[in-house]
Amino acid sequence: MNADTHMDRVNAIRLFVRLVECGSFSAVAREEGIGQPAVSKQIGALERHLGAQLVLRTSRQVVITDAGQTFYESARQLVDDFDALESSVGERQQSPRGVVRVNTAPAHGRLCITPLLPGFFQQYPDVTIELSVSERQVDLVGDGVDLAVRHGRLVDSSLTARKLSETAFVLAASPHYLEAHGAPTRLEDLDKHICIVFAKGRERYPWSFEVGKERVAYVPHGSLITGDAEHIRAAVLCGLGITQAPYWLIAEEIRSGKIEVLLPDLQPENVPIHLVYPAGRRVPMRVKVLIDYLVSAFTHSE
Repeated sequence: MNADTHMDRVNAIRLFVRLVECGSFSAVAREEGIGQPAVSKQIGALERHLGAQLVLRTSRQVVITDAGQTFYESARQLVDDFDALESSVGERQQSPRGVVRVNTAPAHGRLCITPLLPGFFQQYPDVTIELSVSERQVDLVGDGVDLAVRHGRLVDSSLTARKLSETAFVLAASPHYLEAHGAPTRLEDLDKHICIVFAKGRERYPWSFEVGKERVAYVPHGSLITGDAEHIRAAVLCGLGITQAPYWLIAEEIRSGKIEVLLPDLQPENVPIHLVYPAGRRVPMRVKVLIDYLVSAFTHSE
């Protein structure tokens, strides 16, 4: 078997990996700058060589078979290793390419992650970011996530972490609310105020304060309970009550005077924010460059 045949097979494997990640032959064809029949032909040749059907072709979608999914896991690692080998050889340095699956909380992603991406894509035009958002913590391995943004203390030893930043939590309300209800001057005053409560399911998240050298938890009660940070922000702006929120969520409104910070002397210690990814695995170059870029971008923005 000659070298050209080996390279054809590597290219076909790369196309199959991209097919799984993109979900359609047409998307892969556009990305590679070749015709869709050429992509299908190479995948077909790979299937014949392996003696297994990797893809079910229907008129509406591409369905990866069980054999295809099993092959994909190894094929993705092979492509990563091949790309790393190419990029390490002198003049043949290659730009990272491929899909990075990132998970973040909706509000933090919109306000703090997405605005940084234009500079990343300018440096790494061949990398695609597949951004999923959720308030819950996803299973990185089970959900096929390369990189996740986690807020708070880390307890999962199966993950490797890089500190991205840290954030203050502030007690806040709008001037309109404070004009109508007055401002609390001590922690006990919160019992007389309307609170905007963050909760998951029926579990209300307690607010945290530093009183002297002691951390005090306060369970808020109010008319609006939500598990969405964007609604917390909107509710404060509407004058619905007082809330405790991460500074990044309402930083612009605090600077403009639309939201005021209350009881700053009782502000708790800052909460860390990390990038996490599965431990014990070689980190693909496309993931590594995104991690390094985000850590650097956050460092320079603080």
